[in-house]
Amino acid sequence: MAGEFELIANYFNWPAEDKSVDTSVGDDGAVLNISPDHQLIISVDTLVAGVHYPLDTSPSDIGYKSLIVNLSDIAAMGAEPRWFTLALTLPNYHSNWLNGFSAGLKQAANEYGVSLIGGDTTRGAQTISIQMMGEAVIGKALKRSAALAGDGLYITNTLGDAAAGLQIHQINQSSSPRKILSDSEAYCVARLNRPTARVNESKIIRQYANACMDISDGLLQDLSHILQASQLGAVIDTSAIKLSSQLESLYNHEEGLKFALSGGDDYELLFSVAKDKQESFENEMQNEGLAFQLIGKLVDDTNDIFDQEGNVLNASGFQHF
Repeated sequence: MAGEFELIANYFNWPAEDKSVDTSVGDDGAVLNISPDHQLIISVDTLVAGVHYPLDTSPSDIGYKSLIVNLSDIAAMGAEPRWFTLALTLPNYHSNWLNGFSAGLKQAANEYGVSLIGGDTTRGAQTISIQMMGEAVIGKALKRSAALAGDGLYITNTLGDAAAGLQIHQINQSSSPRKILSDSEAYCVARLNRPTARVNESKIIRQYANACMDISDGLLQDLSHILQASQLGAVIDTSAIKLSSQLESLYNHEEGLKFALSGGDDYELLFSVAKDKQESFENEMQNEGLAFQLIGKLVDDTNDIFDQEGNVLNASGFQHF
């Protein structure tokens, strides 16, 4: 069995092509050249087997998703993702698992143009911690605390597919024999295992938004964080929330809406735009072919979330504790 340093050399010692990387994997620390007039944005997420992904998830999907969830945080800050570190804890050394994991991780890194610059490996329960670093122009990072009453509330793409995908996967795993998934079911499971980091959307959003965050634990729960930070409330027009055609084909609208409001693992962006900027923002997004939805607005009623009929929506979602 290979030792720690052989493991790193065999699976994670990729050449850094980004000229901003002076020193990368293999030293006691990375040396980076930060762009002038920019601030460093740092985020870290930990994924635990059986908690953040099903135990039978393929290694390549685990590697891919591990990076995407961190890229999503940087996109939510209105920053440009640049570099990441990996802390990998495994119960045993399995070359097949490591081959798949590193392939998925590298695929995501190549797709989004980010560089692996270091990390650590150790023995224990399977846990993946990635620290992502990005850059934002000084004073331009998007924060949860900067939303204003009257802002329109937007999301990218659609919500609920990943939560439905988890349910579909769990039901199928408990079935005997397991069935072949329909195209719509497979789509939802794929949205769970391989989400999209909305980095391209973020390039436009950061020019117009006041506040932004990514949706990882459910729309209502994550929206409550913006409301608390900005001391605002929100009105959500649940009748205006569009679901993917795949989700609509599997569940009635009420069931699908529950996934959209409270389901996790979407990694779409949730953001607010002042009324006088909304038309320009929407035109630019449409011109780039990027999907978004206007789902409501922010109001002065502190911390409460209402639907279009004045009913309070409970901010439920995934809880770590």
